[in-house]
Parts: sequence; C-alpha cells; structure tokens
Amino acid sequence: MESFRLDGKSALVTGAGRGLGKAIADGVAELGATVYGTSRDPATARKIGQRYGTPPLQLELTETDGLGDFVDELMSASGGIQLLVNNSGINIPKPAVEVTRADWDAVFTTNLTGSFFLSTAVAKHWLADGTKGSIVNVASQAGIVAIEERAAYGTSKAGLIHLSKVLALEWASAGIRVNAVAPTFVRTELTESTLSRKDWAEELLSRIPVGRFGEPQDIAGAVCFLLSDAAGLITGHTLTVDGGYTIR
Repeated sequence: MESFRLDGKSALVTGAGRGLGKAIADGVAELGATVYGTSRDPATARKIGQRYGTPPLQLELTETDGLGDFVDELMSASGGIQLLVNNSGINIPKPAVEVTRADWDAVFTTNLTGSFFLSTAVAKHWLADGTKGSIVNVASQAGIVAIEERAAYGTSKAGLIHLSKVLALEWASAGIRVNAVAPTFVRTELTESTLSRKDWAEELLSRIPVGRFGEPQDIAGAVCFLLSDAAGLITGHTLTVDGGYTIR
C-alpha cells in the first residue's frame, strides 16, 4: 500500500544515535524519507549524518532558547522537513522519596519541555507555508499506568501524551497531525539497568500478556505508520505498543 511510504519527505528524528531513535530513523529511511537525526554528542551526530547521508546535527534539547534557531537553520539547509519524531528522552529511576529537584528538572526538560518547544518551532514553519506535517511523540506506558520508581519519568510522559492531544487540536485545521506512541519496556541501552535485574525483569515480564519485552523495531513500525498518510485520519491519538501491559 503506497500510503505507508514516505518517499519525497524529510524527517527530523531526535536521539537517532541508538536504541529506539536509531530503529525509528532506519525505518523512516527504509520507507523512502530523508533522515535528519540528532544527538547531543558531536561524535554520535557525525555518525548519524554519515549513516543517512545528511549533515551532522548536534542538539541539546534542554537548551530551549536555541531550538528556534536550530529549526530555522535546518529548514533553510534541507529545503524543509515534513515529519518530526520527538524521541529523545531520559529516565532516572528512583523511589519517589529519593528523587531530587535536579533529577525532576532533568527528566522534564528533556522529555517534555524540549519536545514542546521543538514541536512549536517546527509548526511555526508549517503554519506559515502550509505544510501538512506529521509529528509523533515517543511517550511510554508509564504515562498511562503507574510503575514503580518512575514518578518523574511517568509524569513527564503523561504530560507528553496530553500535549499530543492539545497540539493535535490546535493544528488540525492546518492539516498538521500530532500523535504519540506509548511503548512497554523495550530492550535498549535506556532499559539495560532495569532489565539486568533478574527478579525485577521477571516481575515486569509477568505483567505483559504476550510474554516478551519489546524490541526497537516494534516501536519503529508504529511510529512509521503514524507518520504516514496511511494514518491520515488519526490525530491526537496515543498508540500503546505494550504487549497488553495496560489491559489491566
């Protein structure tokens, strides 16, 4: 089905150097889009650029004052992007009583604040030139159901889910779609410390009816679908990719 293809489009994918971001960027490229991937690390940014044949893009989402200039420069250099994936995120798992203000601020600034200001910087261009763009925010099942040691992370992802609805509502009349995906535990560098704890990993696995953790490709497929014209009537939606974790 041609509507699943992304030929002729350009995508900005944050945190494209590893894990979910790399799998998403690879999927977007496989479907025909030009990928502009970011990393906060200069060396990783260079590797991303080499992988997709695009300029290296070093981006620190916590430096929100510079996001507008970053997007302006990218739009000018690329000739415009039509797709945005807000994938970058961090987690500092701790019991709630041990979370510091620095932990809280770091998680929220990256997971929610940075995604908001990057999205609005991109949308300003789309609203001005009539681009019917598509945004997908990578949230989490922790933003839907409570999970231990994720007070900051889960709350930031719940905010990202609601933000997706608000932006979808505001921009729908301009043809801009905004959706989110909410993955379960996926085997990546981000979850390595959690899933390496055998007792905790077994407990988490017992909560997933399909009986396995996610793989990055599981999430990439969902993101690519929501970006594509095949999802043209879908906006403000959060697609849970959780193996049934949130059923109960």
